Amino acid sequence: MMHRRGLLGAALACGTIGSASAQPAWPDRPVRVLVPYPPGGSNDIVARLLCETLRERTGQAWIVENRSGAGGNIGADAVAKAVPDGTSLLLTAPGPLTINNALFGSMPYVAARDFAPIALVATVPMVLMTGPELPARDVKGLIDLARAQPGKLAFGSSGNGSTNHLAGELFRSMAGIDIVHVPYRGAAPAMTDLVGGQIGLMFDNLPAVLPQVRDGRVRALAVAGATRAAALPDVPTMAEAGLPGFEAEAWFGLAGPSGMAPPLRSRVATLVTEALADPALRAKLAGTGAEPGTLVGDAFMAFLARERATWSRVIEASGARAG
Repeated sequence: MMHRRGLLGAALACGTIGSASAQPAWPDRPVRVLVPYPPGGSNDIVARLLCETLRERTGQAWIVENRSGAGGNIGADAVAKAVPDGTSLLLTAPGPLTINNALFGSMPYVAARDFAPIALVATVPMVLMTGPELPARDVKGLIDLARAQPGKLAFGSSGNGSTNHLAGELFRSMAGIDIVHVPYRGAAPAMTDLVGGQIGLMFDNLPAVLPQVRDGRVRALAVAGATRAAALPDVPTMAEAGLPGFEAEAWFGLAGPSGMAPPLRSRVATLVTEALADPALRAKLAGTGAEPGTLVGDAFMAFLARERATWSRVIEASGARAG
């Protein structure tokens, strides 16, 4: 349901964007890339790695700005209302572009209308984790513990309707357990409380999870992808752990204000596609557990439309609401 994979260079193979030399001279001044969540999460990690490569390749400043709040809506709205000259872009997880219009009762923008989709940048599997003090050592043990203590275990997320919230709701439903959702203003503060024992479990994206898992501050019980993650080869998939059919991946996409001219959107997409082909960036992303790849232009727009339809069904089934 949440499983999506980017296809690096798909648009180049189809001839939908030209070479960098054929595009307008841009950027000729700093580019602000808004991340609508706090620093330290996987969205922030991917944005900073991409912008580092873009700075090196263009010789211009690509500045990551974190503007969190309202499930990502605050930062997203700032881009939706920005001057469409390519100097204000949004690099976001699914929420602001595909989830929030179905989740919130009142929205400052309409995602399908107010953004110019540019590129799908990366996909990452989620990981089911517990705090170090929780006695469960595997998924079966966690389910047994939750069934023995209905309504006692809490799972954290980066906010109502976030992908890790909906992954938790899917886990609750498929496992037949009663666990309590605790929303945070971003994944990083939720992780802090998981490490500190204030919550018992959490799904989060692999790039943000790896340092805590490797340091032993949290315990990874399962990877919620179709296959095991190369970065965590000893951790089973959710299917291997006893929940066949459970898959939950997140993605990160780049968009600008809807008024961006097509040649400018094409130019940005070309720069991103070429950056993601850079072996150094690919290695850095892979090292964090992210899979580099991109869909651009109309292909990315169609992807977003499918995602909106999927998330609307998930939200309706879960009863999740915000705002």
